[in-house]
Amino acid sequence: MTGTPRLGADAAPDAPASPAVPPNSLSAHGGPVLRISDLHAHYGTRARRRTVLAGVSLEVAAGETVGLIGETGSGKSTLARCVLGLVRPSAGSLVLDGEDVTRHGHRQWRALRRRGVVQYVFQDPLRSLDPDLTVAESLTEPLLVRGTPWTEAEQRARTLLDRVRLDPGLLTRQPAELSGGQRQRVAVARALVTEPRLVVLDEPVSALDSANRVRILRILKELRGDGVALLFISHDLGSVAGVADRITVLHGGTLAETGTAADVINRPRHPYTRLLVRSAPTLHGTPADRAERDSLRAQLTH
Repeated sequence: MTGTPRLGADAAPDAPASPAVPPNSLSAHGGPVLRISDLHAHYGTRARRRTVLAGVSLEVAAGETVGLIGETGSGKSTLARCVLGLVRPSAGSLVLDGEDVTRHGHRQWRALRRRGVVQYVFQDPLRSLDPDLTVAESLTEPLLVRGTPWTEAEQRARTLLDRVRLDPGLLTRQPAELSGGQRQRVAVARALVTEPRLVVLDEPVSALDSANRVRILRILKELRGDGVALLFISHDLGSVAGVADRITVLHGGTLAETGTAADVINRPRHPYTRLLVRSAPTLHGTPADRAERDSLRAQLTH
């Protein structure tokens, strides 16, 4: 398989053809926005202690999108929780916008969140958006908490709504009055309202239909020009392929493979990555037959 990855209707067009690193790839401190080094994470204690992440390393530069791919149980959600300060790593280091947050406590993380350095977009916007708040209230709340004047916060909300291609008339509506695609675009706008350095997106298009997937993915591609670092978490390699500069594949809590999007998709090295690529018709044209999939799975058990 050679050339640019082939994408189907559910993926954004024009996958990156080269490992382009944006010219503004360094943050204000001179390094990547997110640097994870040899990260380990465990759940439970003593006899019930279970390793979830083992020696994972990755970086995300300003203006860069990194796709984090893995099946359920691969550790990708735990990694996201570490980045957000919800799980403390057992070992390794985690540097966010030049600040080592590996051993930060609740108070330090609260201050970091208040500054809006890192934001999170959930898979289900209906559950992540407050059902009692209007779109305007949801978008302005993070700014008002920081002391931003109402008029400035409202203008920022209107600007972001336009950025995600939503009509300003939706500002007075509540989440239940919006479609699924509209809610997810509101969630993206809310994540951007504080001008974060890093946005973590957890399966942001998996619950959407094909048309809305393409809309969201196109919006995410455009964010690279703003210098926002994006960590796009998904089990669906096809969705990530069209927006990611680089892709990291997790398998069983370890880093199976990492590289440019074109290299990972067109020249996968690890059996698990090859299985993902061969199981995605939008990337390969036709899915692998059962015998080939069984052969790749057998390699993963040895």
